[in-house]
Amino acid sequence: MNDLTSCTPSTSSSSDALSPMPKKRKTESITSISDSEDTPASSFKCSVARYLIPELFEENVIAKIFRTASASLHDPNVFTTPGGVPIAYPETVPQDGPTAGRYEFRDPEFWTCGFFPGSLYGLLERCIKHPRQVSFGPGVELSRVRGELRSLSKAWSKSLHSMAFRTDTHDIGFIVMPALKRDWELFGNEQSMRSITQAVRSLATRYVSTAGAIRSWDILVKKEITVTDQTQNVLVIIDSLCNLDLLFYAAAHTGDASLAAIAETHARTLLQTHLREENGITVPKGGYKGQLYSTCHVANIDPVDGNLKWRWTAQGYNNDSAWARGQAWAILGYAQTYMWTKENVFLDAACGTAEYFLHRLATAPSCVETTTDDFSGHPVNGSHGDRKRTIGRHVPLWDFDAPVDPSSPLRDSSAGVIAANGMVVLFQALISIGQDDLARRFLDAAVKIVRDTIDLCLATEKAEFVGEGAKLQVEDGMPGSTFESILKNGTANNNQHARRRYSNHGLVYGDYYLIEFGNRLLELGLA
Repeated sequence: MNDLTSCTPSTSSSSDALSPMPKKRKTESITSISDSEDTPASSFKCSVARYLIPELFEENVIAKIFRTASASLHDPNVFTTPGGVPIAYPETVPQDGPTAGRYEFRDPEFWTCGFFPGSLYGLLERCIKHPRQVSFGPGVELSRVRGELRSLSKAWSKSLHSMAFRTDTHDIGFIVMPALKRDWELFGNEQSMRSITQAVRSLATRYVSTAGAIRSWDILVKKEITVTDQTQNVLVIIDSLCNLDLLFYAAAHTGDASLAAIAETHARTLLQTHLREENGITVPKGGYKGQLYSTCHVANIDPVDGNLKWRWTAQGYNNDSAWARGQAWAILGYAQTYMWTKENVFLDAACGTAEYFLHRLATAPSCVETTTDDFSGHPVNGSHGDRKRTIGRHVPLWDFDAPVDPSSPLRDSSAGVIAANGMVVLFQALISIGQDDLARRFLDAAVKIVRDTIDLCLATEKAEFVGEGAKLQVEDGMPGSTFESILKNGTANNNQHARRRYSNHGLVYGDYYLIEFGNRLLELGLA
């Protein structure tokens, strides 16, 4: 790749939220919150309506997930038998090469196994709770799609119940919560609640009290580093913040406060070990005025005294860079932690990491922007009268500090939609304490990120249901043009020392968090 200096830094500002309504009222502030005018909460619905993202709710989204789920039932490499259990899960969709457009599967022990069943349950939830936002072509009935989605959701979740007993991974939250939480909440399935309860017990075994943290990895073996002694090292990654939701959720359902205490302690520890203060940054009017933070990926904590030994990266560009998905995990993880604890220190952390994310989007090199003739009529990245639009500014580079090839900037679309989910949770949190103006900033930013991600990264190869016949079928919108994931331009791991370096593909958790984002807007009445 060419050096970063080959791209011209952008001078665009991140102060692109909607202008506030002319109304002031006093609010109780958290640390250094912006003192700009507040906007009545009643105006938020129209602010999102103006930036509506209809592609989130199109038939294409359901059809693609449905097709992969149903076709794989009869693949002996994926299911033991058509009525058996899954032995492989979708992970990536290459954008080129001999398998371009088709999902590549990983073993069920891999940390991403919960996202595909979670996507199925997320779409099922949408069909049950928000039927007016789901529509299909002639001959395809919602009730029929809903029924088959439920059967597919149950089939793809079978392996997750046994996963709940695993004590070898901190990712058990990612594995069980996306699907089993919904199965419990939608259908009252006691088996799913038992599995969630078992999973949280498994996760709690990884807590190291002297370090104040849950061990993420048992070992770290890369080309340039080897860590295997657990008596001297506690390896913790920033992703772990998003597994805390499992602990808080199970604590609320079981009444076991010790589980929530572990989660809160872990989150407090990472404030010191994983957040890096970023100073000297001019925040636009209406932005968060407190401390801004970038994040590191891996921290090693001494289990004897709890001190930080060193910081590292396994998936970012280098140890000091700002890996975009790690930053996104922090935004979502700390926003969720605040919603459970109502501790302002976590809200400040979420705001500080979110504002830094927006700063890096706004100041990315100008080559991240591209002009398209495909005018969608959406005013986010251009006026209604334009026949050309500029897109790409709000789709993050895979690492904000990595060198950039100006002809083809490497992105991570999953990082953007994860961050957008976190910003919607921040919107909820800030509205609840009367910080309407800052809430609006993060909501607007979240919508801009997802709108831009769809403009740049939505696979043009669409899918649609065919209603004729005894069995519900899915076909390519354009015959012979297939891409099985919803989004392109994900980057799983582009670290130069990674044992497997792969990028620029569809990514199962990019699709999952895109579906989540749509559901969050629906739940809040904002779509």
